[in-house]
Amino acid sequence: MAVPAPTESDDLVALTVALPRPVPDGLAVGAFLKNTLCATRGAQALVTRDAGNLDTVEAVRMFEDMAEELLSASGFNPVHVAHDIHPDFHSTCYAEALAADRGIDTVPVQHHHAHVAAVMAEHGSEGPVLGLALDGFGLGSDGGSWGGELLRVDASGFERLGHLAMLMQPGGDAAARQPWRMAAAALHAMGRGAEIEARFAGQQGAGVIAAMLEKDVNCPTTSSCGRLFDAACGLVGVKPVAQFEGEAPMALEAMATAPAVDPGGWSIENGVLDTTPLLDKLSGLGAETGANLFHGTIAAALTDWVAGAAEATGIREVALCGGCFLNRVMTAALCERLDEMGLRPIQPMNLGPGDVAISLGQAWAAAMARG
Repeated sequence: MAVPAPTESDDLVALTVALPRPVPDGLAVGAFLKNTLCATRGAQALVTRDAGNLDTVEAVRMFEDMAEELLSASGFNPVHVAHDIHPDFHSTCYAEALAADRGIDTVPVQHHHAHVAAVMAEHGSEGPVLGLALDGFGLGSDGGSWGGELLRVDASGFERLGHLAMLMQPGGDAAARQPWRMAAAALHAMGRGAEIEARFAGQQGAGVIAAMLEKDVNCPTTSSCGRLFDAACGLVGVKPVAQFEGEAPMALEAMATAPAVDPGGWSIENGVLDTTPLLDKLSGLGAETGANLFHGTIAAALTDWVAGAAEATGIREVALCGGCFLNRVMTAALCERLDEMGLRPIQPMNLGPGDVAISLGQAWAAAMARG
């Protein structure tokens, strides 16, 4: 029997997801970017409309109004509230205050775990699955910057099986809007830091960035696939300075008409996928050739990585999630290769791979953990 949505508003709940079994009433408060909330009730998960990024007063007010509307619904009595593990997000602070006020539990859920769990929820799965979570940033359970993660996920939680090789981010978050900085970090990782100032002479502060990388000053490391894409863009000269995060990779994708594979473009050791050989080759290529080589090789490398984990764990189902999977060229090539390996890729159905799905993933991860 259908369970009524915990709201009388016609525009609050944007999507209702059928869960494979009834679960306790719960609330999940979503991500920092593209925030949504999710309420579980019976065998349904109800995901709100997008409140936007929680970095403006307007978005925060919308987030709180939607939360209060869910909480005021007749008969909705959450026994827990799930949230991201980042302690500084407004959604986390709200969840903790709500839990203290109502005397209910908080359930912290790591960002990439939530991405995978969202795909599982849409497919009615409790796992185990392999999860390939590729995006720009999520706080890792070790306190680091994650974004290129290979996880094993089931009802009890997640295990990090591997990650992309770490890259430095000169200037921190600024590198997400200046792909040339990530290209400089790639050159430094190759032992070619002496080339940075001359290669990027047209960019203000190139010499300073080279010195920062050499001295490891304000250069936090990340496993982010988004920053790996940025490095590739910077190396082949595609939008060295972008107007918004993701603009350069989008332009690179548009140039990839015939993906090609460099069979020596990556290595895998102790679960770490290192694409430094590919980046080294890209540094000498033009934009179109580089775009094709990057997309084809990344798909092949990811397949090799996942196939190794599948052999080790016996798990054949692979959830693909995170904003990098908005890239259709990479996604199509990867799915084709996984199919050829006898693996089953599962993808988001209605919410897409980005952060709008995080609240659903938090809700389903919390529900599974509570039995």
